[in-house]
Amino acid sequence: MQPRLTRILFATALSDASCHALCHAAGLARATGARIHVLHVQEPLSDDARVTLEMFLLNEGSRRDATERRAALAARVLEERQAAFWTEMEARDPAARQLVTATELVEGHPAEAILSRAGAIRADMIVMGAHEHHGLSQTFLGTTAKRVLRRARIPTLIVPHLPRADAAHDHTPANKEQDLCPNY
Repeated sequence: MQPRLTRILFATALSDASCHALCHAAGLARATGARIHVLHVQEPLSDDARVTLEMFLLNEGSRRDATERRAALAARVLEERQAAFWTEMEARDPAARQLVTATELVEGHPAEAILSRAGAIRADMIVMGAHEHHGLSQTFLGTTAKRVLRRARIPTLIVPHLPRADAAHDHTPANKEQDLCPNY
């Protein structure tokens, strides 16, 4: 019996590559009847950042407010990226937005949080975008993608970023609709 795909965990870094990867997650969900759980992991403040906060914000309340504003900003950016994506997508597939059942922002180390949330929601697959690398490092996956791939117990799809210059060589149409999801 072939495994059934019912829950896709889409991990986003809020980059252009993530939007491209969400197109693939939506396509898989549409083809299989699966639902998408969107996750963004905000890394904890580094020790250096904490020391800087303590040096310049002597009041504990001010430090707490700054940390809360940081989380609120990440949540707003996640919401804005999702809204822009779905505005573009609705022109071609108005029902696609219904495939997303949850959008979540958590703090933690990205690979560990992605794997933990995948287990908690009983995801059947993880989908995430590759980082946009430049120069010689272009052939390498990001650290988070490597860690997730190495430790995942479920199928994991890493969608490569396709910059416009490369897309032209790949005969991908140059219109905005195709930029968003060339194969959806």
